Amino acid sequence: MKKLILSVGMMSVLHTLSAQSLEKMQWFNEPAKWEIKQNTLSMFVTPQTDYWRISHYGFTVDDAPFYYATYGGEFEAKVKLTGDYKARFDQMGLMIRIDQEHYIKTGVEFFDGKFNVSTVVTNQTSDWSVLPLEKTPPFIWIKAVRRLDAVEIYYSYDDKTYVMTRNAPLKDNHPVMIGLMAASPDGKGFLAKFENFSVTHLPDQRRLNWLQKNTEK
Repeated sequence: MKKLILSVGMMSVLHTLSAQSLEKMQWFNEPAKWEIKQNTLSMFVTPQTDYWRISHYGFTVDDAPFYYATYGGEFEAKVKLTGDYKARFDQMGLMIRIDQEHYIKTGVEFFDGKFNVSTVVTNQTSDWSVLPLEKTPPFIWIKAVRRLDAVEIYYSYDDKTYVMTRNAPLKDNHPVMIGLMAASPDGKGFLAKFENFSVTHLPDQRRLNWLQKNTEK
């Protein structure tokens, strides 16, 4: 009975630890208007800002708001997104970043008159993929799972059923900045709200595989 109580207590502690405290994070390109209330980040996205590097358009920009913490190892990050999107390319979501030449940003992007799950993978140059959503939801959940040398991207309407949209490369065994990003490349900015942001540590996959092969009998 004592072991059971201890296990339940430990699970409660671990669950609490998985929630990233927004107050302890920091800005890269801080917007003029933002606030944190009840573990929710709200901001007015800085106009004429984005993250992109060279390919197709021939320019590099690295100036949109990004609120982040630094993590090592493997993890699962997710967040609930609500945005008052106004203009073409208005976007918000998660970003996993090593530096200005290596990052992944993924979330909701308003493009071609539709809401899309959008992902930009930058490895010296940027690529872009979009998945049009079948409906216009009041909010959406985005999840990124970092395993080994890749990141899996998912979205959900209810934080229960997740659909995978992308598997993208990212250097492993290297600390990364993970956090909340929004941009308004063509527009005059918009209101963006990030709720229930969490980062959950995952045991190193290679170590787990080694332990399975070397378990004492």
